[in-house]
Formats: sequence, structure tokens, C-alpha cells
Amino acid sequence: MTKIIAEIGWNHMGDMALAKEMISKAKDNGADYVKFQTWSVDRLKSGPWDEDGRTEIYKKAELSKDDHISLKNFSESYGIPFFSSVFSIEDAKLLSDVGVDTVKIASFESRNKELITFCYYHFNKIYLSTGTSSVEEIKETIRHLDRWKFVILHCVSSYPLDYDNCNLPRIKTLREFFPNVGYSDHTLGIEGAKISLEHNPCVIEKHFTTDNSLPGRDNKFSILPEQLKELSDYIEIRKQMNTDCGDGYLKCEQEARDIMTGRFDG
Repeated sequence: MTKIIAEIGWNHMGDMALAKEMISKAKDNGADYVKFQTWSVDRLKSGPWDEDGRTEIYKKAELSKDDHISLKNFSESYGIPFFSSVFSIEDAKLLSDVGVDTVKIASFESRNKELITFCYYHFNKIYLSTGTSSVEEIKETIRHLDRWKFVILHCVSSYPLDYDNCNLPRIKTLREFFPNVGYSDHTLGIEGAKISLEHNPCVIEKHFTTDNSLPGRDNKFSILPEQLKELSDYIEIRKQMNTDCGDGYLKCEQEARDIMTGRFDG
């Protein structure tokens, strides 16, 4: 059955109490994993983020090593696995040092062979988003690595994403080359995630928050707890309705078969 990653990312804006509330709300409403983002502003290169306010957000939302440990421990105590996205080898080292066995490599680093190779040898599972890269580039990037260790996420890096740019058929193409393929969805709401189930992704990642009015771009297009619950319930109902019960009549039909058949003369 398709699993759900609740991408909390930096929606917590550095508030650890809020981050833990987001973890608990994600778990309570059907998420299978919670994911954050790991970086150090000290290593941030110059760019447009210096002028548009993003650098200040990055500073506020940066997680220390102790923060990672605290969130990991809280997640595990609450019964939901914790992992994070990394953007450099130093980020990956921090995550490995705190005992996290799963990592995500964001779309922007999907061609970063050095980072991907480091993660390959230091983590048990790697989620690799494919936004900003072609299928051929992804194939080349992990050509010498065991593909079973990866979950390849179809992704289009636009925030929020318009439906006509979702390109869901690309999931089928990715599956020709990779055994585990999921979907990182950036459309508003959950309808896009529901439609993606036609392609049987092994996992769906959705940005998640408890309040769309919180600061930062990602909070604005993240789904809320009640939407996560609706998506989780939909996946479960879909699984039940597609359960193969064979070609015969079902046990639940026995009474109708016994007493309804031939109930009218003539």
C-alpha cells in the first residue's frame, strides 16, 4: 500500500514545540513518516535568497544537532520514523551522527554524485527526488550504485505546482529503470495526490503544516491535518476495494444466495 511522508521541512520556523506538535498531528492523521530539512547557514552561498528574505528564514529554521536528536527521539517515542533532507555532505554527516538511517536528497542536488555516493555508504535507505533532472541524468548519477537502496521520487520543482505540469506518466518511465518509485507532490490540496495513485507510487510525499498562516512559503501550500487524514483514509479505502477476492461468490453473499435465489414463483 502507498505510504505517506509528511514533509514538515522548515514549516516549524525553529519552534521546537511547534515541530513536535506537527509530528504528533502527522502521526495522528495517517502519515507513515515525518521529514524535516537539514542545513547550515554558515555554508550557504550568496544568491537571491540574500535579498528576498529567505536567508533570515533559513537562519531561524536551521536545526542544530541537539534539535535533530530531540525531534528524532520524539518521533520515535510517538511511533513514527523521522528522517530529513540534506543538501551537502556536511548535512549528511550530521544526520548520520545522530543515528538516522534514512535520508532524502532534494531535487536540487539530484545530480550531485559526491553527495549521493556519500549517502549511499552511510544510510540504509535513500529517497531521491528527481525534480530539475531528466530521467537519463538520474540513471547516470546512480549508474554504479544498487538501485534497490533508492526510492526514486517523481517530482516537478515548482511551488505550488499547476496540474498541467504534474507529468504523472513519467512515473511509468522511471519504473522501467528503478524498482521503487514514489511521488513528491507540490500541487495544492490532495486531489493531485489522489490522482497519482493511478500510477501506484510506493510513497507520496506532501508538505504538511498545522496552520497555513504560519510564516514562510511552504506553509502556504502545505496540507492540513484534516486533509492528511482524508488522503490516508482514501488510500486505505482504495486498498480495500482493490483487494482480490477471487472469482467466486463471497462469504458475505451466502445468506442472499441461500434465501433470495428463487424467491418468486413462476
